[in-house]
Amino acid sequence: MKKIQLLFVFLFIISLAKAQDRVITTGVPFLLVAADARAAGMADMGVATSADAFSQQWNPAKYAFAIDKQGFSISYTPYLTDLVNDISLGQITYYNRINEKSAFAGTLRYFGLGEIELRENAFDDPRIVSPNEFSFDGSYSLKLSEKFSMAVAGRYIRSNLKVAADNNDASAANSFAVDVAGFFQSEEIAYSDFNGRWRAGFNIQNLGPKISYDNSEFNSNFLPANLKIGTGFDFIFDDFNKIAVNVEFNKLLVPTPQRGIDLNGDGIVDSEDSTIAKSDYESIGWTSGVLKSFGDAPDGMSEELKEFTYALGAEYLYQDSFAMRMGYFHESPEKGARQFFSLGAGFKYTTIKVDVSYLFSASKVKNPLENTLRFSLTFNFGDKYDEY
Repeated sequence: MKKIQLLFVFLFIISLAKAQDRVITTGVPFLLVAADARAAGMADMGVATSADAFSQQWNPAKYAFAIDKQGFSISYTPYLTDLVNDISLGQITYYNRINEKSAFAGTLRYFGLGEIELRENAFDDPRIVSPNEFSFDGSYSLKLSEKFSMAVAGRYIRSNLKVAADNNDASAANSFAVDVAGFFQSEEIAYSDFNGRWRAGFNIQNLGPKISYDNSEFNSNFLPANLKIGTGFDFIFDDFNKIAVNVEFNKLLVPTPQRGIDLNGDGIVDSEDSTIAKSDYESIGWTSGVLKSFGDAPDGMSEELKEFTYALGAEYLYQDSFAMRMGYFHESPEKGARQFFSLGAGFKYTTIKVDVSYLFSASKVKNPLENTLRFSLTFNFGDKYDEY
């Protein structure tokens, strides 16, 4: 029911963090949700997969290797479908490969939490609010050689989640971020029984100031800055059949909360330590936070490694017109416990491509996208480029 939608959302967030004292949380987490069904079908990966219209979210440097000159895509992702029916993520993307060496792209992403009824008393007339968040970004990619490209992207972020109080202050929070990405794609190599192609990529995403609803250094949240790095290989058996296998690693470039530690040196971990930890954490700037994120885990390197997630994915293509996909995503049980399998399929007819995906949770922690079909639609048009 919409009347208790907000409560369900909060309960879901709390369930993720329960018994996980040092889970890293950020503001505007919708930026990390996989919007397109192709990437979702391979367990939310895309930093080193072949270029497509949705490369903006994963690695905009891939656009310099796009086959089609232009592309336009639309995607729709229902969210928390087991609880409510009007929370969703939508995205539209356009890219244009300007010439043999460069391309630009733009994306609008919108996350709506539906309508929420607010009452002070049970029999009051409800006040309807519709919290939402959105981002708009643009990127430019350039080939530095025949096999390697880099890209930069800028992003404006607006989060309108604040509910007006008695003073009617419901101003939205704003911030901006930049990405720096690179992509490598080899020539087609002849092996004994098949041809192959190597791919690799990285993307440092969402580097920018913390986001706050009251313009205060405190009560502010880090953006979901993260490092993606991955590689893949295409098994090209003939003109009709190809299998691509991929692996990807991801790490949030956000400091680890220092919870459960004796910070005041009295030999007891209590509420005073929690207060100190909260104050110290909020005083960290976003630039120093990126640097701290590689070595601030209280339990040392063993905990630091648990902050990496990994994904494995595969895609079978027949005549570049039909695709089957599968993948597995793993996050440490102590750092969020997201673990799931995914399946996906794609169909292409002339210039139109339709992709779908489905997620199966492999963790005791419920996934917000469990039992959800994701759809994306792509239109490619214009001249085609040779790969080399």
